[in-house]
Amino acid sequence: MHCETLAKRIIACLDVNAGRVVKGIQFERICDAGDPAELAAAHSAAGADEIVLLDITATAESRNTLLDTVRRTAQQLFIPFTVGGGIRSLDDAAAVLDCGADKVAMNSAAIADPELITRVAERYGSQAVVVAIDARQCTPTTWEVYVWGGRKPTGRDAREWALEAERLGAGEILLTSMDRDGTRAGFDCPLTRTIATSVRIPVIASGGAGEPHHFVEVFEDGAADAALAASVFHFGLKSVEAIKRALRDAGIPVRLTC
Repeated sequence: MHCETLAKRIIACLDVNAGRVVKGIQFERICDAGDPAELAAAHSAAGADEIVLLDITATAESRNTLLDTVRRTAQQLFIPFTVGGGIRSLDDAAAVLDCGADKVAMNSAAIADPELITRVAERYGSQAVVVAIDARQCTPTTWEVYVWGGRKPTGRDAREWALEAERLGAGEILLTSMDRDGTRAGFDCPLTRTIATSVRIPVIASGGAGEPHHFVEVFEDGAADAALAASVFHFGLKSVEAIKRALRDAGIPVRLTC
């Protein structure tokens, strides 16, 4: 049960590879989008409610998150900052949080070692633990979880995994539709609603943002608590202000930019 009076959050995502922000389509066809610290500062100034930085190749390359990038980016921010990618242990989570992150996002490592969610939540609180779920549609009403940057299917059902992650101590779900990622065709509202109406923790919708009305749809039809976008912000296609104006016009509560 989600509280409808809470302001909906607009989150800017920085997908980072080798210290640079990149963006692709359906987890492929990657292009450069800029410096993470500079983009984070710009998105914050433009009115983004939070920033998420995902080191998208850390898991596939079996390395830790680029801590210098995290530190430089955190120094630019006064809004909540989540970091994911390459966090495989409590020590990894501690290192990222020590560099200035407010939350850690776990995906592949949480599937491989679900109790990691509990260990981090017990040390830092559930509010610091985000479980990222990358899901691809299987049937009209089911979605499969993928890991390793969308490279490996797990055979796990997205709804069931979200419920387990909540039980283990996750404070939030970052839900990405692999089918919609980078397409700018709109969020996957059926996927988002399936997860958001099943768990009691906030769900961030990700994948497919292209127009302000897509955000209206995912809050109204998808029951999301927050919506995340990347390329529409990085390449100046849409502004946070325009999106929040559309949400306000639709009667959806948002934090207004000063």
